[in-house]
Amino acid sequence: MTTAQYTVQGMTCGHCVNAVDAEVRRIPGVTDVAVDLASGTVTVTSDAPLAREAVREAVDEAGYELA
Repeated sequence: MTTAQYTVQGMTCGHCVNAVDAEVRRIPGVTDVAVDLASGTVTVTSDAPLAREAVREAVDEAGYELA
């Protein structure tokens, strides 16, 4: 298991959190996602290290940006 934390820009509400969570969970190999609105971070646990690009694309799909 690997855990990585990313900073997400633009999240302002619970809907934002849910959107980021749903998109990041779609990445193959992801086993857990924790989105913290207050700190603007998403912590991703996966079977193996993820490419930052895969996480960036998922966050973009949700309508936000990786810092």
